Amino acid sequence: MSTLTRGATDGRTETTPVRRLRGLAWLVVRQHRTALIACAVAVVLGAAWIAYRRGAMLDTLHGAGWPAKPPAEVDGNLLNAVVNDLNSVGSSLAFLPMLLGVFLGAPLISADLENGTARLVTTQSVSRTRWLVWKVGFALVLAAVTTGVLGLFYAWWWRSAGPFAPNDWLNSPVFEATGPTGVATALFTTSLGIVAGALLRRTVVSMAGTFLVSGVALVAAEMFRPLLDSPRRLAYPVGAERPALLDHVVVVDEWYGTASGKLYGWGTCAHDSSPEGCRSALGIVDRVADHYVKDQMTGMQWTAAAAFTVLAAALVGALLWRARRRAL
Repeated sequence: MSTLTRGATDGRTETTPVRRLRGLAWLVVRQHRTALIACAVAVVLGAAWIAYRRGAMLDTLHGAGWPAKPPAEVDGNLLNAVVNDLNSVGSSLAFLPMLLGVFLGAPLISADLENGTARLVTTQSVSRTRWLVWKVGFALVLAAVTTGVLGLFYAWWWRSAGPFAPNDWLNSPVFEATGPTGVATALFTTSLGIVAGALLRRTVVSMAGTFLVSGVALVAAEMFRPLLDSPRRLAYPVGAERPALLDHVVVVDEWYGTASGKLYGWGTCAHDSSPEGCRSALGIVDRVADHYVKDQMTGMQWTAAAAFTVLAAALVGALLWRARRRAL
């Protein structure tokens, strides 16, 4: 807050506070300053911690001889430590949207309904819809900035790991925490919490409901993640050495294949007394691997983000539509 100094009529000087924010902007920031400060602290500390862990990782890898040594010659225990460190921090960031939905979204409206602030505000000159737009907009922008900044720092760390980063990006926290996915997920969970608070009208109940529903939604999204794009297929002769490419991609399924392209499950003839003869009788000549390459991650993230953004827009739109027709 800045101050304006002017001369008083009796020769003294007095200071008159001048607010940089006015109207609803000042009211919303003032009312939710605790959430604003908490998110700012989380961003600063989280970014500092990620920068520290990235520096420690690079120092350790350089001390082990990388990049002068190829990754295959670096100690395997060191590789596991890098992967575990990345996944540990990434899991925390992947959980952040749910926390924002519970502690930022759910109390946003329900707390005002419980303490009577909503009724007081709607008796003033400001319309109910305009008040809601400001509050919802504040929460969504705060959620997006918090997850977006931390996601950028985590992506920076993950890229720095180079060949030591986990190959299974499809099932690792990097898919949820980086790019547009983390931001869109936070928009969805926060919107879900806001709507739950407006409908349930009790803060604790709304927080519990948001936690349960958002948890189910995120688990379902993870299960349907492979459907965001079609896997690529690689066939190689039965008995041939497994291609090195498959060690650096996300393999989601493996088959046996015939010359005509017919596929059999990986366990075909496994319990036969002569598995090789059984497969030969079926005409099996190839092993087939369905996999995703790292180049597909960005497109799949944008597809997932679009779905979450549409859900968030539908929730917010339904809330504003309801507010126009009846009191909260």
